[in-house]
Amino acid sequence: MAALLSAVVLYLLLAIVCSIIPVNSNFKQPQQDGVIIYLITNGVHTDFALPVQNQYKDWNQIISRMHTTGNNSKAPYVAFGWGDKGFYLNTKTWDDLKFSTAFKAMFHLSTSAIHVTWYNQLYESESCQKIIISADQYRTLVEHIHQSFQIDNQGAAKVIAGAHYWNDDAFYEANGSYSLFYTCNTWVNDGLKKAQLPACLWTPFDRFIFQKYKDVTQ
Repeated sequence: MAALLSAVVLYLLLAIVCSIIPVNSNFKQPQQDGVIIYLITNGVHTDFALPVQNQYKDWNQIISRMHTTGNNSKAPYVAFGWGDKGFYLNTKTWDDLKFSTAFKAMFHLSTSAIHVTWYNQLYESESCQKIIISADQYRTLVEHIHQSFQIDNQGAAKVIAGAHYWNDDAFYEANGSYSLFYTCNTWVNDGLKKAQLPACLWTPFDRFIFQKYKDVTQ
Protein backbone atom coordinates (compact mmCIF):
# COMPACT_ATOMS: atom_id res chain seq x y z
CA MET A 1 0.00 0.00 0.00
CA ALA A 2 2.85 2.37 0.83
CA ALA A 3 4.52 1.68 -2.53
CA LEU A 4 1.23 2.20 -4.38
CA LEU A 5 0.56 5.46 -2.57
CA SER A 6 4.09 6.66 -3.31
CA ALA A 7 3.64 5.84 -7.01
CA VAL A 8 0.36 7.78 -7.15
CA VAL A 9 1.89 10.81 -5.43
CA LEU A 10 4.93 10.72 -7.73
CA TYR A 11 2.70 10.48 -10.81
CA LEU A 12 0.57 13.44 -9.72
CA LEU A 13 3.62 15.55 -8.89
CA LEU A 14 5.19 14.76 -12.26
CA ALA A 15 1.94 15.53 -14.05
CA ILE A 16 1.47 18.87 -12.29
CA VAL A 17 5.07 20.01 -12.80
CA CYS A 18 5.12 19.07 -16.51
CA SER A 19 1.66 20.60 -17.01
CA ILE A 20 2.80 23.93 -15.61
CA ILE A 21 5.84 24.14 -17.89
CA PRO A 22 4.69 26.00 -21.05
CA VAL A 23 5.58 25.21 -24.66
CA ASN A 24 5.17 27.74 -27.50
CA SER A 25 4.14 30.43 -25.04
CA ASN A 26 4.99 33.26 -27.49
CA PHE A 27 1.94 32.44 -29.66
CA LYS A 28 0.01 35.36 -31.14
CA GLN A 29 -3.28 34.85 -32.91
CA PRO A 30 -3.13 35.96 -36.57
CA GLN A 31 -5.02 39.17 -37.28
CA GLN A 32 -6.11 38.02 -40.76
CA ASP A 33 -6.37 34.85 -42.87
CA GLY A 34 -6.59 32.71 -39.76
CA VAL A 35 -8.62 29.55 -39.20
CA ILE A 36 -11.02 29.35 -36.25
CA ILE A 37 -10.88 26.18 -34.18
CA TYR A 38 -12.18 25.30 -30.72
CA LEU A 39 -11.07 23.28 -27.75
CA ILE A 40 -13.96 21.60 -25.94
CA THR A 41 -13.92 19.89 -22.55
CA ASN A 42 -16.50 17.99 -20.54
CA GLY A 43 -14.46 18.65 -17.40
CA VAL A 44 -12.21 15.63 -17.92
CA HIS A 45 -11.73 15.01 -21.63
CA THR A 46 -10.63 17.49 -24.34
CA ASP A 47 -11.71 17.50 -28.01
CA PHE A 48 -10.58 19.50 -31.02
CA ALA A 49 -13.43 21.12 -33.00
CA LEU A 50 -12.58 22.10 -36.57
CA PRO A 51 -14.47 23.24 -39.67
CA VAL A 52 -16.01 20.29 -41.48
CA GLN A 53 -14.74 21.70 -44.76
CA ASN A 54 -12.47 24.53 -45.87
CA GLN A 55 -9.75 25.15 -48.45
CA TYR A 56 -7.27 23.14 -46.40
CA LYS A 57 -9.24 20.02 -45.48
CA ASP A 58 -12.54 18.34 -46.28
CA TRP A 59 -13.26 15.87 -43.50
CA ASN A 60 -16.12 14.42 -45.55
CA GLN A 61 -13.45 12.56 -47.50
CA ILE A 62 -12.66 10.21 -44.59
CA ILE A 63 -15.65 10.39 -42.21
CA SER A 64 -19.37 10.57 -42.90
CA ARG A 65 -22.42 12.04 -41.21
CA MET A 66 -24.20 8.95 -42.54
CA HIS A 67 -22.46 7.08 -39.74
CA THR A 68 -24.55 9.04 -37.21
CA THR A 69 -28.19 8.38 -36.38
CA GLY A 70 -29.16 12.02 -37.06
CA ASN A 71 -27.39 12.52 -40.42
CA ASN A 72 -27.12 16.28 -39.83
CA SER A 73 -26.00 17.61 -43.22
CA LYS A 74 -25.77 21.27 -42.11
CA ALA A 75 -23.37 21.07 -39.15
CA PRO A 76 -20.36 23.31 -39.92
CA TYR A 77 -18.06 21.99 -37.18
CA VAL A 78 -16.82 18.53 -36.30
CA ALA A 79 -15.09 17.60 -33.05
CA PHE A 80 -12.47 14.90 -32.58
CA GLY A 81 -11.56 13.17 -29.34
CA TRP A 82 -9.09 10.30 -29.04
CA GLY A 83 -9.22 7.78 -26.22
CA ASP A 84 -9.37 4.21 -24.98
CA LYS A 85 -11.85 2.19 -27.05
CA GLY A 86 -13.16 0.11 -24.16
CA PHE A 87 -13.64 3.19 -21.99
CA TYR A 88 -15.41 5.07 -24.78
CA LEU A 89 -17.79 2.29 -25.74
CA ASN A 90 -18.56 0.84 -22.31
CA THR A 91 -18.64 3.98 -20.15
CA LYS A 92 -21.28 6.35 -21.46
CA THR A 93 -21.66 7.79 -17.93
CA TRP A 94 -19.46 7.48 -14.83
CA ASP A 95 -22.06 5.11 -13.38
CA ASP A 96 -21.14 2.66 -16.14
CA LEU A 97 -17.44 2.58 -15.23
CA LYS A 98 -16.06 -0.87 -14.38
CA PHE A 99 -12.74 -1.61 -12.68
CA SER A 100 -11.68 -3.89 -15.56
CA THR A 101 -12.28 -1.13 -18.12
CA ALA A 102 -10.31 1.43 -16.10
CA PHE A 103 -7.46 -1.01 -15.43
CA LYS A 104 -7.02 -1.88 -19.10
CA ALA A 105 -7.11 1.80 -20.07
CA MET A 106 -4.56 2.89 -17.48
CA PHE A 107 -2.03 0.18 -18.24
CA HIS A 108 -1.86 0.20 -22.02
CA LEU A 109 -3.91 -3.00 -22.40
CA SER A 110 -6.59 -1.91 -24.82
CA THR A 111 -7.06 -0.43 -28.29
CA SER A 112 -8.11 3.14 -29.03
CA ALA A 113 -10.93 4.95 -30.81
CA ILE A 114 -11.76 8.42 -32.08
CA HIS A 115 -15.07 9.96 -31.06
CA VAL A 116 -16.41 12.31 -33.74
CA THR A 117 -19.25 14.77 -33.04
CA TRP A 118 -20.88 17.19 -35.49
CA TYR A 119 -21.96 20.61 -34.13
CA ASN A 120 -24.43 23.14 -35.54
CA GLN A 121 -23.04 25.91 -33.33
CA LEU A 122 -20.26 26.41 -30.82
CA TYR A 123 -20.22 29.11 -28.15
CA GLU A 124 -17.25 30.31 -26.15
CA SER A 125 -17.52 29.38 -22.48
CA GLU A 126 -15.50 27.86 -19.65
CA SER A 127 -15.72 24.56 -21.50
CA CYS A 128 -15.33 25.80 -25.09
CA GLN A 129 -12.30 27.90 -26.05
CA LYS A 130 -12.10 29.65 -29.45
CA ILE A 131 -8.63 29.96 -31.02
CA ILE A 132 -7.52 31.55 -34.29
CA ILE A 133 -4.50 29.84 -35.86
CA SER A 134 -2.49 30.21 -39.07
CA ALA A 135 -2.98 28.07 -42.18
CA ASP A 136 0.31 26.23 -41.58
CA GLN A 137 -0.62 25.52 -37.97
CA TYR A 138 -4.01 24.27 -39.11
CA ARG A 139 -2.49 21.92 -41.69
CA THR A 140 -0.18 20.43 -39.07
CA LEU A 141 -3.03 19.96 -36.61
CA VAL A 142 -5.17 18.33 -39.30
CA GLU A 143 -2.36 15.91 -40.10
CA HIS A 144 -2.05 14.94 -36.42
CA ILE A 145 -5.75 14.12 -36.27
CA HIS A 146 -5.84 12.38 -39.66
CA GLN A 147 -2.91 10.12 -38.79
CA SER A 148 -4.70 9.02 -35.62
CA PHE A 149 -7.46 7.33 -37.65
CA GLN A 150 -7.18 3.79 -38.95
CA ILE A 151 -7.79 4.15 -42.69
CA ASP A 152 -9.16 1.43 -45.00
CA ASN A 153 -8.06 0.65 -48.58
CA GLN A 154 -10.51 3.22 -49.96
CA GLY A 155 -9.02 6.01 -47.84
CA ALA A 156 -11.93 6.18 -45.39
CA ALA A 157 -11.81 5.97 -41.61
CA LYS A 158 -12.89 2.61 -40.19
CA VAL A 159 -16.23 3.23 -38.47
CA ILE A 160 -17.26 1.27 -35.35
CA ALA A 161 -20.76 0.27 -36.38
CA GLY A 162 -23.62 0.99 -33.98
CA ALA A 163 -21.54 2.95 -31.45
CA HIS A 164 -23.13 6.27 -30.46
CA TYR A 165 -23.77 8.51 -27.45
CA TRP A 166 -26.36 10.71 -29.19
CA ASN A 167 -27.72 11.60 -32.66
CA ASP A 168 -24.75 13.55 -34.03
CA ASP A 169 -21.77 11.35 -33.18
CA ALA A 170 -19.90 8.27 -34.34
CA PHE A 171 -16.84 6.26 -33.32
CA TYR A 172 -13.92 5.19 -35.48
CA GLU A 173 -10.99 2.83 -35.01
CA ALA A 174 -7.82 4.68 -34.02
CA ASN A 175 -4.07 4.18 -33.90
CA GLY A 176 -2.16 4.08 -30.62
CA SER A 177 -2.97 2.95 -27.09
CA TYR A 178 -4.22 4.87 -24.08
CA SER A 179 -2.30 4.73 -20.80
CA LEU A 180 -1.58 6.71 -17.66
CA PHE A 181 1.13 8.50 -19.60
CA TYR A 182 -0.76 9.00 -22.85
CA THR A 183 -4.34 10.06 -22.20
CA CYS A 184 -6.99 11.76 -24.34
CA ASN A 185 -5.63 15.09 -23.15
CA THR A 186 -2.04 14.10 -23.92
CA TRP A 187 -3.16 13.42 -27.49
CA VAL A 188 -4.66 16.92 -27.74
CA ASN A 189 -1.58 18.44 -26.12
CA ASP A 190 0.69 16.63 -28.60
CA GLY A 191 -1.33 17.98 -31.52
CA LEU A 192 -0.97 21.51 -30.19
CA LYS A 193 2.77 21.08 -29.72
CA LYS A 194 3.25 19.77 -33.26
CA ALA A 195 1.36 22.78 -34.62
CA GLN A 196 3.54 25.18 -32.63
CA LEU A 197 0.59 26.23 -30.51
CA PRO A 198 0.59 26.85 -26.75
CA ALA A 199 0.74 23.60 -24.83
CA CYS A 200 2.16 21.89 -21.77
CA LEU A 201 5.47 20.06 -21.73
CA TRP A 202 3.33 17.00 -20.97
CA THR A 203 -0.07 16.66 -19.34
CA PRO A 204 -2.71 13.98 -18.74
CA PHE A 205 -5.25 16.66 -17.71
CA ASP A 206 -7.54 19.08 -19.55
CA ARG A 207 -7.44 22.05 -17.19
CA PHE A 208 -3.79 22.96 -17.81
CA ILE A 209 -4.31 22.98 -21.59
CA PHE A 210 -7.27 25.34 -21.24
CA GLN A 211 -5.34 27.63 -18.92
CA LYS A 212 -2.71 28.16 -21.64
CA TYR A 213 -5.43 29.48 -23.96
CA LYS A 214 -7.16 31.64 -21.43
CA ASP A 215 -3.82 33.36 -21.02
CA VAL A 216 -3.25 34.02 -24.75
CA THR A 217 -6.79 34.88 -25.86
CA GLN A 218 -7.83 37.30 -23.13
